Amino acid sequence: MFHKILIANRGEIALRIIRTCKEMGIKTVAVYSKPDSESLHVKLADESVCIGPAPSLSSYLNINAIISAAELTDAEAIHPGYGFLSENAQFAEICENCGITFIGPTAESMRIMGDKISARQAVIKVGVPILPGTKEGVHDVNEAIKVAKEIGFPVIIKATAGGGGRGMKIVHSPAALPNAFATARAEAQSGFGNPEVYIERYCESPRHVEIQILADKHGNVIHLGERDCSIQRRHQKVIEEAPSTVTTPELRKAMGDAAVAAAKAVNYSSVGTMEFLVDKNNNFYFMEMNTRVQVEHPVTEMVTGVDVVKEQIRSAYGLKLRYTQDDIQIKGHAIECRINAEDSVKFTPSPGKITDYHTPGGLGVRVDSFVYTNYSVLPHYDSLIAKLIVHADTRDEAIKRMARALDEYIVDGIKTTIPFHKRIMANKDFIEGNIDTGFIERLVLE
Repeated sequence: MFHKILIANRGEIALRIIRTCKEMGIKTVAVYSKPDSESLHVKLADESVCIGPAPSLSSYLNINAIISAAELTDAEAIHPGYGFLSENAQFAEICENCGITFIGPTAESMRIMGDKISARQAVIKVGVPILPGTKEGVHDVNEAIKVAKEIGFPVIIKATAGGGGRGMKIVHSPAALPNAFATARAEAQSGFGNPEVYIERYCESPRHVEIQILADKHGNVIHLGERDCSIQRRHQKVIEEAPSTVTTPELRKAMGDAAVAAAKAVNYSSVGTMEFLVDKNNNFYFMEMNTRVQVEHPVTEMVTGVDVVKEQIRSAYGLKLRYTQDDIQIKGHAIECRINAEDSVKFTPSPGKITDYHTPGGLGVRVDSFVYTNYSVLPHYDSLIAKLIVHADTRDEAIKRMARALDEYIVDGIKTTIPFHKRIMANKDFIEGNIDTGFIERLVLE
């Protein structure tokens, strides 16, 4: 097994990786920007290296600085976490060229599945259903109008690279398409350095359901069931749960089989997630693949008992999967709330010093966080400060447990989204499972 791993990330995911490494007997190296020197991942790692000033481009996206830190500390491998360089194929290649193991898939697999058009082409070959749409990028507005009319409105314009809602526009009529097309391309260029977009039919009021996969370097691939990520705001996930209330055993098997087939089609070897849309008739369609560990992986861990990060590290080292598909059993129900340093009404960032901090506890409660009393939440990075995860025998019990845990959670000195999560846990439609990707927009209008 690896002797030492460098974590090329910050915040809760860096701390999450450090914890698993400690349990595996692996030494850890934290990298950090100058203002992040007081972050918990820096304090708990075995070694730490400052890699630059606050801007991400000068620190957490600074490939040369990260590679130098790994070489300086004799780290054998680099774990990229999520975000930052986690889906950067060039970074994966540079790691390998420097004799450092990249804890993730191969650069080739990442390139295929990281580009939404090539990903669609790859999954089509193995029979995975997709929504009608273009097979190549669309570069001209007149072509876009023609294609959209052929597909049928409403359509959605998507950036071929990246995600998180940037470069994504829903269009309901030909008249609205030129402006949406230009805006999507501009956002794609700004966010990902690539203006290319494609067009597909818009699936109205869908559920966003994803399948977690594990794959090794020996051709073995299994899935760990599904997560429902339908509770979103501006295409950013807010609450995730496992299993989904929309799935039946038959649908879970069909989606799981499709996810495994898609992974095998690109010789995938790491943890990853296949994301699907599920319509009102329980038809599912491939949307994209995330070639990394995801923010919401804890809910899968809670219902399966599988340490996703540990399996990712084992796979990168070249070990075979310890599980077969028959070993995976879904037990109980788990819910995750993303706690952000934001105003719970306006959703504006709320950086600043935390004057008092108390996490909830009790049976079935887990908190993944990196903040503490007197820690200053920085304005330079994502506003996520914690993930509150609960597990119970049933969904109803999990909702009640989450409501109780939210009541116990104290974060003073800054504003957080805890009040908003409390509101969702008390919402009748959420409690009854009547949700889709438009749930929060309707809730805000109430």
